[in-house]
Amino acid sequence: MENNTPDGIRPFRVDVPQDRLDDLRARLAATRWPDELPGVGWSRGVPVAYLKELADHWRTAYDWRAYEAELNALPQYTATLDGQNVHFLHVRSPRPDATPLVLLHGWPGSVADFLDVIGPLTDPEAHGGAATDAFHLVIPSLPGFGFSTPLAGPGMDTSRMAGLFTRLMERLGYTRYGVQGYDTGSWVAPHMARQAPDRVIGVHVNALLTFPVGAEGERDGLTEAERRRLHRMENFNDGYLQCNSKRPQTVAYALTDSPAGQLAWMVEKYKELTDPEDALPEESIHRDRVLTQVSLYWLTATAASAAQIYYEEISASAWGGDGADGGDGADGGDGADGGDGEGWSTGDTGGADAGGTGWGGADGGGWGDGHEDWAAAARGTVPTAVLLSTHDVTIRRWAERDHNVVRWTELDRGGHFLAMEAPDLLVGDVRAFFAGLR
Repeated sequence: MENNTPDGIRPFRVDVPQDRLDDLRARLAATRWPDELPGVGWSRGVPVAYLKELADHWRTAYDWRAYEAELNALPQYTATLDGQNVHFLHVRSPRPDATPLVLLHGWPGSVADFLDVIGPLTDPEAHGGAATDAFHLVIPSLPGFGFSTPLAGPGMDTSRMAGLFTRLMERLGYTRYGVQGYDTGSWVAPHMARQAPDRVIGVHVNALLTFPVGAEGERDGLTEAERRRLHRMENFNDGYLQCNSKRPQTVAYALTDSPAGQLAWMVEKYKELTDPEDALPEESIHRDRVLTQVSLYWLTATAASAAQIYYEEISASAWGGDGADGGDGADGGDGADGGDGEGWSTGDTGGADAGGTGWGGADGGGWGDGHEDWAAAARGTVPTAVLLSTHDVTIRRWAERDHNVVRWTELDRGGHFLAMEAPDLLVGDVRAFFAGLR
């Protein structure tokens, strides 16, 4: 591997200065807590009592250095690709003939999402699997997240991210590999396959979003389960999405200055998207793993840069109406400067029940109408597996419209953050899918 050129691959270790950890604890101790209406529970956001207790645990009991050591025990690197700094883990299997596999996280996630699947995927014999199930893993921090900072500039959408990771795999010497992703990663992974179909042998996704595009009859014959998924999507609590996609910089001042604010902003998503939904997040994911995710965002001050992907995909892209003239994307154009970037919803409600293609309802928020040709514009040809947890809202016919779906699996447990909630289920499905593609 290259080491001594500006674009070379450089070994990396996490070493957060102690004064930054001391500052975190001091800020937590000095938090100004808001008033709260009585009896509202989680219905209006994170309850004060819950957050106080979790923040106190973060301040007095959580051990960042333990996570730092866990991460530093894994080979990790940075590389400069097209001017963008990219941090990644590169964990090779003991088996030289293992299949290379890219793992892609989402928001509010990081490379820490995958810590519990690294062992089973790279060394399956030590974790109840067959030797032929082995993978060499490349796990990047998405640009703007964690240590893949700073962002090189506007226009870093999922297509450009895919281009960077395709180039990274080339630089690592991998000419044939699979890709797995969830959430934002489930958008990036298919782009990698479209850009390099001769190299990507298969795409495995979970937490995949699929949308109606206004085609005649596209809602006819939906199963009862699919109607429930569509209802959940249309009625999703998208307050964070509105902020991230419209004004990511503005909300970031509060999140970057207040660790309690960053904690509330993220833990709400873990509460709403883990399984079971009516339980606390730590009943699905160990609370120290949740705090590791929050700490990573706080200590790297990436609230703003990690949210930019929503702006690029919604407000600055063709999804965003007027902002589409900006035309950012794989060609590196600066779509953030094009249009006002806020034209999400052009229908009466934006809701699917009114015949729109939206997610978010009558307030005009959500994934807006007016983009009937978005999903069908570039159907993937690479074999694709779709894995659904109990929280996923994927509609099969719309997934098959956009991707070459050859495997479809529905689970009876697990939520949005499957690699942390039910790593055994994710590992099992990844193994089964790629077994026929190696």
